[in-house]
Amino acid sequence: MPTRRTFCALTAGAFAAPHLAWGQEKNKQMTSQSFFYASLGPALRVYRIDPEKAALTPGGEVKLPEKVQYAWPHPSAPFLYVASSEGGSSSLGIKGTRHFLSALQIDKSSGEVQMHGPSASLRSRPIHVNIDHSGRFALVAYNSPSSVSVHRINADGSVGDEIVQAATLDCGIFAHQIRVTPANDAAILVCRGNDPTKDKAEDPGSLKLFAFKDGQLSNLVSVAPNGGFGFGPRHLDFHPTLPLVYVSRERENKLDVYRLANGTLEPQPAFVKDTLAEPSNIRSRQAACTLHFHPSGRFLYLANRAFDTVKVDGKDVFPGGENNIAVFAIDPATGEPSLIQNEDVRGVYPRTFALDPGARMLAVVNNEPKLVRDGTGFKTIPANISTFKVGADGKLTFASNVELDTGDQYQFWSGMVTVV
Repeated sequence: MPTRRTFCALTAGAFAAPHLAWGQEKNKQMTSQSFFYASLGPALRVYRIDPEKAALTPGGEVKLPEKVQYAWPHPSAPFLYVASSEGGSSSLGIKGTRHFLSALQIDKSSGEVQMHGPSASLRSRPIHVNIDHSGRFALVAYNSPSSVSVHRINADGSVGDEIVQAATLDCGIFAHQIRVTPANDAAILVCRGNDPTKDKAEDPGSLKLFAFKDGQLSNLVSVAPNGGFGFGPRHLDFHPTLPLVYVSRERENKLDVYRLANGTLEPQPAFVKDTLAEPSNIRSRQAACTLHFHPSGRFLYLANRAFDTVKVDGKDVFPGGENNIAVFAIDPATGEPSLIQNEDVRGVYPRTFALDPGARMLAVVNNEPKLVRDGTGFKTIPANISTFKVGADGKLTFASNVELDTGDQYQFWSGMVTVV
């Protein structure tokens, strides 16, 4: 999910002028509006936010061509770019044939959105989208087959043509995210790989660093500790001021920190940390997920998900596990993270979450309802949106819970978007 740095005019030079970037961002909050968006199947709904109370007020919604997969805002104009698809889990073979990238125009006062120009057809299910810091290009990641595409953004903000890549790109296995670096001269494709099964060996994971110029990508470096085995990265975020990249490892429930120096990623992590409160007590499949920095760089937030079920009396029952936001304090000199809190999200499967630009509140979308044991019987934990206040110490305090009837759909993406 986009962090507040996405909207900072100095993002591309954040490593060169970090103090100016944060100071100007505080001034910008006085003249901007922020809105929270959450998807349910193909629908994208806007929520007005009250950061002081950590409260959400629902507004209108718009329907995308297919189910929302991910979204990213333009860095300086009121547009949101949304990837949608009828596809689903590649492990279940749900590929689909309809996949799109759409531009939405945002009303600056209300946050309401509407389709802007025709949607572009995509090659397969898009799993992530990122807009470069110039606002001229949209980069899209695909997990099956693992690949990336680049599309022009027209002068009016609509989605333009795909740019044919001159290079043959090394896109690893099961790409899950594409991010342009703060200097806007490179991009990192996060490739998760796959766990072994009884019928198939493990697919190794990797971080693929590409040079990026005028919409063209070219291979630079592949980072894959231990050949990528036991290395399942999902998402990354950049420290606001230090040349460091923080990577959630979905398959191992770890947080890695890499140095991004001299235009390249170092091959081994500087730090590796557990993300779970009880890493030795795995009750359901655990998966480290989305992560976002506090704008000050002093704290990092990362979602832990548990979601598999077991059969009990013929019912699919969630056996328990850690569905929480891990809060890390970041050493200002070295960038080393220290786990200081695992705050329960009051739901199951927190796939995405977001901070408001001033980091006063955090909102979490819990993907789907789950049946759990309740004494000798069962009860359903509904899908929901939970909100938290963010303290001066970075820790989270529960504020509110909005339960939702999701029917047969999923709350697949959410994010905080700021417009000036």
